[in-house]
Amino acid sequence: MHSQVQLECWEGKMDNLVPEHLTFSEVGHLPIIKDFAKKIKLVETLDTMVDSEMELSPGVAILAMVLDTLSGRTPLYRMEEFFQEKDTELMLGCVVKPELFCDYNIGRVLDKIFETGTQKVFSQIAQNAIGVFDVDVRRLHYDTTSISVFGDYDFTDPPLKITYGHSKDKRPDLKQFLISMLCVDRNIPILGTCEDGNASDKTLNNELLGGVSKHMARHGLKPGAFVYVADSAFVTPDNLEKSRDKNVKFLTRLPATYKECRRAISEAVTADNWTDFGQLNQTPATRKRPAAVYRGFETTVELYDETYRAIVVHSSAHDKRRHKRIDRLLEKKRKDLETHCKKINSDPFYCRADAEAAVEKITKTAANSYHKLTYDIREVAKYRRGRPAKGKPRTPIGYEYFLDLKVDVDAEAIVPLRLEAGCFVLLTNLSANKERVQWPAVTLLELYKNQSGIEQNFGFLKDPVIVNSIFLKKPNRIEVLGLILVIALLIWRLMERCMRQHLEQTKSEISGWKNRPTKRPTSFMMTTKFLSILVARSGTQRQLVRPLKPVQLEFLQAMGVNPEVFVKP
Repeated sequence: MHSQVQLECWEGKMDNLVPEHLTFSEVGHLPIIKDFAKKIKLVETLDTMVDSEMELSPGVAILAMVLDTLSGRTPLYRMEEFFQEKDTELMLGCVVKPELFCDYNIGRVLDKIFETGTQKVFSQIAQNAIGVFDVDVRRLHYDTTSISVFGDYDFTDPPLKITYGHSKDKRPDLKQFLISMLCVDRNIPILGTCEDGNASDKTLNNELLGGVSKHMARHGLKPGAFVYVADSAFVTPDNLEKSRDKNVKFLTRLPATYKECRRAISEAVTADNWTDFGQLNQTPATRKRPAAVYRGFETTVELYDETYRAIVVHSSAHDKRRHKRIDRLLEKKRKDLETHCKKINSDPFYCRADAEAAVEKITKTAANSYHKLTYDIREVAKYRRGRPAKGKPRTPIGYEYFLDLKVDVDAEAIVPLRLEAGCFVLLTNLSANKERVQWPAVTLLELYKNQSGIEQNFGFLKDPVIVNSIFLKKPNRIEVLGLILVIALLIWRLMERCMRQHLEQTKSEISGWKNRPTKRPTSFMMTTKFLSILVARSGTQRQLVRPLKPVQLEFLQAMGVNPEVFVKP
């Protein structure tokens, strides 16, 4: 057990180290990164696939850039300086002079990798990782994000078109490129590519559908043996047709713009025959973010002359934006009705029938306003001027009728409206009876909720610390930068996955933020536990200046990492 291992440490004694040749290196969590890179054969794969006779091998260069990226620095920025004070043999597995990481050498490596093919390289590395860590590849998650860049990037026929497009960063003033990503097991990337900045998600989905079966065949999966999960941009006639032709099982969200979406939601709310799914939160609920309670309703929808299985999902978590929109709508309707009623209330009617006709008319106006009207007809007598004759009663000469209209919110009518606002529709072609047994509605909802994993991945790629300056002026080098980021992400998620699997299997917890026990540690959380790890070196001998703490040993054990990575290349 790793937790029982105590490495030799230097506590003022120089038993194995020569003091006059003693150097110190702060390594932090980087040896752990290197260990995972070794497990997925990062250096070996790159050196085998990329043709290069440079003194700085492609594998070592990419490992160095991954370490730089996951150290919290800006990638590819002053690499030479980054390794100036580092023990390169411990970090990279071989002695490398820091000056070899100059901009010229890094640029040449990027060019060579581009010639080999970034997608080809990453596919092999991902395949290595899947085999080593036994990753479940039956559930695919696909999405895209935009990366904004500064500069003109005006090239003739570039391999990657950096241009204006729909910015998911809300920066329409900047040029951009897209990163598309296919993940398995919630957030483990197995495919990551850079796309033109003006590419359409609908088109990219269609292109991927054409080759996804071939890609998954490399992992031993036949068509129909995996489920392709995508966002609502998937729903197009071409994509639905291609999924049918290629026998690709899919799960997506039906856009609210479709009439069938609104009809299915209305059907579910009217039927009021929900199946309770309970709480499906993956993270502990808090006072500010209480756990949502889900329920579902099974139905079918007709799209482009085909019938699909649909699951209407209602969440107890209020969609504030939608409900605010409803409140604004109700307030406008109320003010319009009250203005109309005020005018009617002030004008007399000369017969009761006219007053009742006015009530009927305005009632029709209010029919679709989610308000109801209450009214009273007041009969007011009219008299001649002057006093009546002494001893005779005052006799009215006629009557006027006044309406007293009052506007109130129709609470019963609003209930379905608010229910519908909290609903969305999942769309799938998993419709056969045997598939319903394997993929019940609650399982499909959980699977779709895992789409948030890929969104978190995009958050990682957009971290200002990591991609603060995409300063490379060649589109092909930017594409390779995308490869480096996705490799770094792969390692990041594998570490996280290992920790959580270990805790789940052992039914245990680990010290998290503020030393509070947690079952869901993150890789970033782990890195904070390995600050100021100092290694003393004399020749080929290395020792830890201070022994590893129990909590550090616990994290290493959870990740399956031998503590010796801190002292042995």
